[in-house]
Amino acid sequence: MKREEALQVLGQYISNKNLLKHMYATEAVMGALAKHFGEDEAAFRMAGLMHDIDYDETKDDPARHSLVGGEILERLGFPENVVYAVKCHNEYHDLPRTTLMDKALYATDPLTGLIVAGALIHPEKKLAPIDVNFLVNRFYEKSFARGANREQIASCSELGLSLEEFIAIGLEAMKGIHKELGL
Repeated sequence: MKREEALQVLGQYISNKNLLKHMYATEAVMGALAKHFGEDEAAFRMAGLMHDIDYDETKDDPARHSLVGGEILERLGFPENVVYAVKCHNEYHDLPRTTLMDKALYATDPLTGLIVAGALIHPEKKLAPIDVNFLVNRFYEKSFARGANREQIASCSELGLSLEEFIAIGLEAMKGIHKELGL
């Protein structure tokens, strides 16, 4: 499925514009990680874009979140590796993350929230003035971006990346789509 088709599908499932922006950010970071590792960029990007397709339906039921999404993606004919990455990004299910795509999506999901929170506390409310050191310092502040699971972000080590490298890749990817994100 091409991106334009995927966006039309998302429009049928997702109504929250901020959630869509999160999904765009996750798509961008996943694409950057695929480039970094020489992986299938289209597949990584699609996993990032579609990972929360079921969120409007399952937001109050974490036991169903991502499993329903995986079922939707299966029905739509997405490749099994994308479907599985979506299913296992929710730690609730305790599904093993075995591929680079699985691990990347798991770590990336909360990273985008940390980066957005960093931009929003800056006086300009933009990504452009934010740098890696700023975000690393915020990472260690427990009261900052409480919803961004630090342990999950730190799992970037399973990708062979330091926290600084991971944040740098994510930040640059999101800066590349700052207009789409409104940041």
